Amino acid sequence: MKAVLATCNLNQWSLDFEGNTERIIESIEIAKERGARYRLGPELEITGYSCEDHFLELDTLLHSWESLACILKNGRTDGILCDIGMPVMHKNVRYNCRVFVLDGKLLLIRPKMVLASDGNYREHRWFTAWERGWNTEPYTLPREIAELTGQRTVPIGIAAIATGDTRLASETCEELFVPMSPHIHLGNAGVEIIANGSGSHHELRKLDTRIALIRNASAKNGGVYLYANQQGCDGGRLYFDGCALIAQNGEILAQGSQFSLKDVEVVTATVSLHDVRAYRGAKASRAVQASKMEPLPQIDIDFDVGMERGKGGQSSNLSIFQSSLPIEPQTHEPEEEIALGPACWLWDYLRRSGAGGYFIPLSGGADSGAVATLVGSMCQLVSKAIRDKDATVIRDVERWLDAGETPDVFTDPRVLANRLLYTCYIGTENSSRDTQKRAKQLAEQIGADHLNINMDGLVTALQTLFTRMTQKTPRFKVEGGSYRENQALQNIQARLRMVLSYLLAQMMPWVRNRDGTLLVLGTGNVDEALRGYLTKYDCSSGDINPIGGISKHDLRRFLNWAIHNLGYTALSEIVEAPPTAELEPITETYTQTDEDDMGMTYAELSRFGQLRKMEQCGPVSMFEKLIQEWDHLSAYEVAEKVKRFFRYYAINRHKMTTLTPSYHAESYSPDDNRFDLRQFLYNVQWTWQFRCIDAYVKKLETEV
Repeated sequence: MKAVLATCNLNQWSLDFEGNTERIIESIEIAKERGARYRLGPELEITGYSCEDHFLELDTLLHSWESLACILKNGRTDGILCDIGMPVMHKNVRYNCRVFVLDGKLLLIRPKMVLASDGNYREHRWFTAWERGWNTEPYTLPREIAELTGQRTVPIGIAAIATGDTRLASETCEELFVPMSPHIHLGNAGVEIIANGSGSHHELRKLDTRIALIRNASAKNGGVYLYANQQGCDGGRLYFDGCALIAQNGEILAQGSQFSLKDVEVVTATVSLHDVRAYRGAKASRAVQASKMEPLPQIDIDFDVGMERGKGGQSSNLSIFQSSLPIEPQTHEPEEEIALGPACWLWDYLRRSGAGGYFIPLSGGADSGAVATLVGSMCQLVSKAIRDKDATVIRDVERWLDAGETPDVFTDPRVLANRLLYTCYIGTENSSRDTQKRAKQLAEQIGADHLNINMDGLVTALQTLFTRMTQKTPRFKVEGGSYRENQALQNIQARLRMVLSYLLAQMMPWVRNRDGTLLVLGTGNVDEALRGYLTKYDCSSGDINPIGGISKHDLRRFLNWAIHNLGYTALSEIVEAPPTAELEPITETYTQTDEDDMGMTYAELSRFGQLRKMEQCGPVSMFEKLIQEWDHLSAYEVAEKVKRFFRYYAINRHKMTTLTPSYHAESYSPDDNRFDLRQFLYNVQWTWQFRCIDAYVKKLETEV
C-alpha cells in the first residue's frame, strides 16, 4: 500500500489573513496536483505564528474562522485531507489547534498539549495547553462554518483519524522536543502517520537537533513522520527557516529548503505503509508495549490516504507508486547559515515594510562590513530568483525599476544593490585612511551607492557649545583628560553618526528622485551588546540589526567564507584588521582597540554569554565552571575576569532596553525586549556574590 503525502514551508505574515489564506490554498492545490491525499501545514498558519498579544483579540479568532471558510469553499479540500493550524476558543479558553478538514467538512480540532514557553516563546501568555487527556468532546462551530458545512458540532481533543487504510494523528512543534512526546503514545496506539505542524525559528546549528529528533521519532516506533514549518520573517526578530521533512522508519525521504525566497514550497513523498507494518512487526519489544496501550479515540472516515494502482478509477501512473528512496539530509555550515538566514530575513522585512532600501553607516570594520555583506548576499539571492523566473520575487522588485526597464536588469546583483543599498563612511580626525579605503572598496564590490563625509565640523560645534556654556574644555585620555571626559568626547562622535545616518536614510532617495525612505541597519554584534560596549543611541542603533544575535567569532568566520563564496575580496583586509571604534586620537604610542577597551577578549565574552544565559549561571557558579575550563589562569585571575564581566554587564544592562531589534541567531542573546527577561537596574557591586567568589579563591589558594 503506497500513499503520496505532502507537507510544506509557507512564508506567512502575522495578521495577513488575505495573503496567508492565498498561500494555504496554493499549497493545497500543488499537493493535489502531485497526487497527494494528505496535506500538512505549519503551526498557526492562518494567523501567522508571531501575532503574540493579537491572539488575545477576538478579532483574530473571528478572522481565522473567516479564512478557514474561504479554504473550505469551491471544492478546494475535495479528495485531500488537510491539516491546518489556527487558534480556536473553546468554552472561553483559547487553544493553539490543528484543524482536520476533508471534502469541505471539519473532522477534528486537535489542541496543542505542550506549549512552548521559554527562550523566544510565550505561548502560555496566549494559549492554554489541552489537559483533558486522550479524549474528545463536542465543539460548537461558529454559525458561518455551520451553515457552510452543514455541521453543528465537531470533536475537539486528542484523537486519531481512522481512514479506510491507515490511522494518522498529529502533534505540534514543542511536543516533538519534550521527553514524553505524544508520538510515542500515538505510535504504540497504532497510528502509522504522525504529522507535526511547526513554527520553529532559525538558530545557528539548530537544524541538526531538529532532524535528529524527527529521525528518532520515526525510528524508535516505526512509522511515517511529516514535519511542516513556517518560513520567513512573519513580523518580528525571528526567521522561520522552513526545512519541511518527511521521514519513514528512521530515514529521511524528502526535505524542503532551509532558506528560500519562495512564499510557498510543497514537499511530497510516496511512502509505503507495508514497510511501516513490516518494520513494526519485527520489533517484539515494541509489540509488547503496544499491546498494553489504552485505546485512542478515533474519527472514522470513508476515505483512503493510500492509492492502489488501477482501482477505483485512480491514476495508474507508475511513478506515483514507486516508494521514495531515503536521502541524506542537507545542513548548512554556520557560515552559510549566516549568509542565508539574515539575508532572507532582510528581504522579507524590506518587501513587506514598503521601505525604499537600506542604509548602513559603513566604518570599514568587521561589524558594519558584515551587515553590508549580508545585504549583498540578499541581492545575490534575489537576482538568482529573478533568473529562475520566480514570479513572486519579480513582482516584488518591480517598484525599484526605472521607466522602460524590465526585471531582467536586476539579474545583476550589483545593479539591484545600487537601488537598494546606500552606505556612508562618516569620518572624523580620529578615523584612519585604511578604514576609509576598506569601506569604499567593499561598497563598490557590492554595488552600493556610497558616500564619504567628514563630520569634524559638527563635532567641533558641539564641543564649542559645551565650552561656551560651562567654560570648561574636555580632553581625551591621551591628552591628559579623565575617564569621564574621554567617554563624553567619544560619545559625541558616536551619536552624531546616528543622527547623520537617519538624515541620509530619509533624504538620499529624494536626492536620487526615488520614492520612500531607507531603513537604517544596526551594526552591533551580540558580544558587544552583552558587555554594553556601545553608546546608547549611537551609530550601532538602527531600525533593525541583522547581526545583533551573532557572535564576533562567527562573524569573522562568515566574512572569511564570504570572500570566497560571495566574491567580496575587499573583506580580506577587514578581517585582518584589529577591531577598533576609532573614536580616540591615534598617537605614536596609542591606538584604540575594542578588546583593550573592553578589558576582555571576544572569545571570553562569548563564553560569559553562554554561561550566563544558556547554562543559567550567576557570578559564583560561572566562576566555579571557569576555574576548571580556564586552567591556564590562576583562580584569582579567573575571579577578576568574572567580576569584571558582571560589573560591566550590570552597569550597561539598561542599554539592552533600547537595543535595535535584531535577527535572533544565538541562544545567549541579551536582547531585553523579547528574549532575555532580566531586570535592568542592578547593584553593580554584586557584594554578596563577589564575596562568595573571593572566599572561594582564598580557599583554593590555601589548599594549594
